[in-house]
Amino acid sequence: MSTHSKRFENKTALVTGGSRGIGAAIVRRLAQEGAAVAFTYAASDEKAKALVASIQADGGRAVAIKADSKNAADIQRAVSSTVEQLGSLNILVNSAGILGLGSVDDFSIEAFDEMYAVNVRAAFIAAKAASPVMERGGRIITIGSVAGSQSRFPGSSAYSMTKAAMVGMIRGLALDFAPRGITVNNIQPGPTATDMNPADAPYLDAIIGLMPVGRLGTADEIASMAAYLASDEASFVTGASHTVDGGYLA
Repeated sequence: MSTHSKRFENKTALVTGGSRGIGAAIVRRLAQEGAAVAFTYAASDEKAKALVASIQADGGRAVAIKADSKNAADIQRAVSSTVEQLGSLNILVNSAGILGLGSVDDFSIEAFDEMYAVNVRAAFIAAKAASPVMERGGRIITIGSVAGSQSRFPGSSAYSMTKAAMVGMIRGLALDFAPRGITVNNIQPGPTATDMNPADAPYLDAIIGLMPVGRLGTADEIASMAAYLASDEASFVTGASHTVDGGYLA
């Protein structure tokens, strides 16, 4: 049994890119606290089904929606499908993202366009699609990165650009949504232990050396911030980028 409170009872959420990593941790956390959660996934039917089964086994409600974040129609369908299957949409978490690294000389225009489409355009389209169906008290959260504030490694210009774009986008969205009582916030995780940063990655020691706390973050620690921003307690917090990075940018 979960020890978390049920502060999201009678709430519904959609998490894009929710089958693995930080997205999956957010799906689990919101479900543990009582939300009915839909999530999108791009590739792994097996991981998506396993996550749904795990939430259902714990007494929660979850729905997996296969959707390509590069495709605007897929994102719009994910929002409408959430409302059709779960009855409403109170919380939208844009967690889908891809990481591409390479010097500007070698980075293809196609790779640039794909990363922008998934990391930035998709979040804007999801917010736009949620706009007519989300009521007062709604929450929109994007998952950015500390790379949006500081790029410490060569070859990260395109990725850092997509994450910096989210900082500006959520400020504008916060102003658009404020009269409707909907908050919009961005989370900027520092280096986090997910399949983007596998335990055997050759660069891991160098990254941990930059971490004042001496370790990577966990997906559950990022999910804790998402749960706070999704809650009623965060009703006065909007248009902000929240760094959860173990002091990486300090």
